[in-house]
Amino acid sequence: MTVEKRPLSGAVALVAGGTRGGGRGIAVQLGAAGATVYVTGRSSGAASSDIGRPETIEDTAEKVTAAGGTGIPVRTDHSRPDEVRALVDRIAREQDGRLDVLVNSVWGGDPLTDWEHPLWEQDLGTGLRLLRQAVETHVITSRFALPLMVARRRGLVVEVTDGNTARYRGSFFYDLAKSAVIRLAFAQAAELKPHGVAAVAITPGFLRSEAVLDHFGVTEDNWRDAIAKDPHFAYSETPAYVGRAVAALAADPGVMAKTGRALATWGLYKEYGFTDVDGTQPDFAAHWAEALVDEYGPLGDPL
Repeated sequence: MTVEKRPLSGAVALVAGGTRGGGRGIAVQLGAAGATVYVTGRSSGAASSDIGRPETIEDTAEKVTAAGGTGIPVRTDHSRPDEVRALVDRIAREQDGRLDVLVNSVWGGDPLTDWEHPLWEQDLGTGLRLLRQAVETHVITSRFALPLMVARRRGLVVEVTDGNTARYRGSFFYDLAKSAVIRLAFAQAAELKPHGVAAVAITPGFLRSEAVLDHFGVTEDNWRDAIAKDPHFAYSETPAYVGRAVAALAADPGVMAKTGRALATWGLYKEYGFTDVDGTQPDFAAHWAEALVDEYGPLGDPL
């Protein structure tokens, strides 16, 4: 990407939960657009999180820099207000009070999700822990980061979720967490609009995250081998796709027109024209309407 094609040169972003998956994809693509990106999470070279996966914030930061931006890893537990306050204080100090993009992508709830049982048969402590990890962390991060944006009367908050409609997502606590994150975007948008700051929720389609690739026993190089196990995998997308969607939003001078909305890669590619890394434009909603609606019902109305 040439300098002329780096619309976020000089911009500062914080990607909370940027270790892997969609968060990593967003961080790297913000870097490719020229931004300085603070990459945070609990998985670092110094100490791993309880997820126990090999990806680290340092890995992501290196990819941000390699893409053309500046990656800065800061190990942060976003459930701890003191650590988040210290993180934001550091950004303010190092960037002269500037923060243009806040991405709330903290998740880590896969090991906590019970897909087999209804609410009344689930472990309550595990479910509440999932909510604290997937929702409270976003609230804490916004609480300390938003004043930087409000002070400059500009910026974009992105809440990363799963799905952009009211369709039930298959597990009580998982559904509650992902729906709540959309509502966080809506509520922040209402309070931030008078200050010129936008807030949106965004969802990828069938995401080929590192964990999903591992689940299918493939890599990004041979991911199509897994289509035999799941034909719907043919319509999946890389984390870069949602990353390019967020970068396009961040570079859009008219993004305030979208504030308060729940957006999706399958809608934004039509408007901004970005592609996935292989040049395709996956549209999981279109695939759903063609192949999955009879089994699972329509995606439903936007929240």
